[in-house]
Amino acid sequence: MKNLLRSMGWPVVCGVLLALVIIQQFPQWLGLPAHDIVLREVSETRSDMGLVSYSAGVERAAPAVVNIYTSKQTASRTNQNFDNPSVRDYADSLPNPERRQSSLGSAVILNSDGYLLTNNHVIAGSDEILVALQDGREALARLIGTDPETDLAVLKIDLPNLPAVTIDSRDQQRIGDVVMAIGNPFGLGQTVTMGIISATGRNQLGLNTYEDFIQTDAAINQGNSGGALVDAQGNLIGINTAIFSQSGSAQGIGFAIPAKLAVEVMQAIIQHGRVIRGWLGVEVQPMTPELAESFGLDISQGIVVASLYRNGPAWNAGLLPGDVILRIDDKPATSGRQAMNQVARAKPGERIKLNVLRNGEEISFSAEVGVRPSFRAAS
Repeated sequence: MKNLLRSMGWPVVCGVLLALVIIQQFPQWLGLPAHDIVLREVSETRSDMGLVSYSAGVERAAPAVVNIYTSKQTASRTNQNFDNPSVRDYADSLPNPERRQSSLGSAVILNSDGYLLTNNHVIAGSDEILVALQDGREALARLIGTDPETDLAVLKIDLPNLPAVTIDSRDQQRIGDVVMAIGNPFGLGQTVTMGIISATGRNQLGLNTYEDFIQTDAAINQGNSGGALVDAQGNLIGINTAIFSQSGSAQGIGFAIPAKLAVEVMQAIIQHGRVIRGWLGVEVQPMTPELAESFGLDISQGIVVASLYRNGPAWNAGLLPGDVILRIDDKPATSGRQAMNQVARAKPGERIKLNVLRNGEEISFSAEVGVRPSFRAAS
């Protein structure tokens, strides 16, 4: 018996050791979970894994974005450097020499005929506007017209074979969409920065009369004004206009005028020389809980008529200070800016319906839309 056990010992030991090796190296053979990392060749292409480069979009849009160099004559104020009153009196009697003051900006070519869009503040007061294209060509631009209330200006250059930007007709920008800002920051030359859309419909910033900004965290710096905000495919979605900054440089909050609004302004300027907007001649303020209580109302919506322009459309229609406008053409009046934009889109001469609450009673008025006077936008 002992000899039998001794003769079987080695085969048993070898079998146990072999079993341990199999469990360690090939657990799946016994139905056990594998614990090793298995490397395999990835067959998917890079495009199947998501967009990893925006070069195609940049190549599509960048040729239509130009650098702008403006200049104007200004009087030198060197006389103020004299401290001696007698010398100052003599110096003030001398003619002030003129000098040229230059500034930088950007613009976007909207069509091959040579019409460009930029910001009004980029070219305001300039007597010479030089446009430099990406391909090295340069041309002096003519100012076709401006719209300070949206801070837009239309320029024209005469060059052959001009590239034009494409515009996404869907106009469906979403928060989180990737965007790129193309412009001429600090005069360095054409530069592209990338970010996302941080917000849409930004207003009440005190920049323009009509505000409906796209907010982005793509870096926008001095010189980017008037440049293009494009999507990942290179389609124009906005005209870069302003930044929110406490230091004067980009801090991740930039604003662009939506392309749809910018194109509407450009077409109006080309056709009429200015933008013609509807107007009612009424100043309003939002309905707050405190105002509702003071008026004895139990509503929290609507806008309150604060004042009227004498003999304006709303005055002639019969509105009075203290009236609460509930609806304009059956659309709820939720804010003064929304109401102003709605009226501005109406054609002068059209009649619009106003549903107003007065002394607890709802009254309907019909007002003929007038032409909005040319007010200067707040600087």
